[in-house]
Amino acid sequence: MLSQKMRAGMKTTENIWREYHEKLKDFIKHRVSDQMADDILQEVFLKIHSRIDSLKESAKLESWLYRITRNTIIDHYRSKTPDKPLPRWIAQPLPDDEEIVRGELSVCLEPMIKELPDKYREAIRHSEIENKPQKEVAELEGISLSGAKSRVQRGRALLKIMLHECCEIEVNRNNQLIGYRKKTRECDYC
Repeated sequence: MLSQKMRAGMKTTENIWREYHEKLKDFIKHRVSDQMADDILQEVFLKIHSRIDSLKESAKLESWLYRITRNTIIDHYRSKTPDKPLPRWIAQPLPDDEEIVRGELSVCLEPMIKELPDKYREAIRHSEIENKPQKEVAELEGISLSGAKSRVQRGRALLKIMLHECCEIEVNRNNQLIGYRKKTRECDYC
């Protein structure tokens, strides 16, 4: 069970509903018919409500919610068409821990990127979010290639500072991301 300290920082089912129900509904709608989406969403939130005490780390809430949602959709397909093969996306393996942690941290990075000075924010947006080559970033920004590279590097450095001020990052001996933890509850980003 969760400690009282951890429980105090955790969201209630009602708060989770307010923050995530539209996102989860969109996730569901991309995988089932529109008329089934509301029923599945309701089932998801019943599971969330009944299992909220099983969540060991509140920092992993979002990945936990999507795992429940995905499993509920799988259950829906299995119960409705037991003799038919499952859709291809269901057979795909679950993301590994590093991918889950990266997804959770990306939510923290969005507000951090918005806080960057304009020239770095735009360079990071083009380079990291839109995956444009730095040559194209230079053309879009109307600067030299070396100038674009410099802006992207400085933007990354600023983001790294902001992230380390907010969270403790855990990496394994291969320098792979394995976890993170907020340093304080006052972090405005995560």
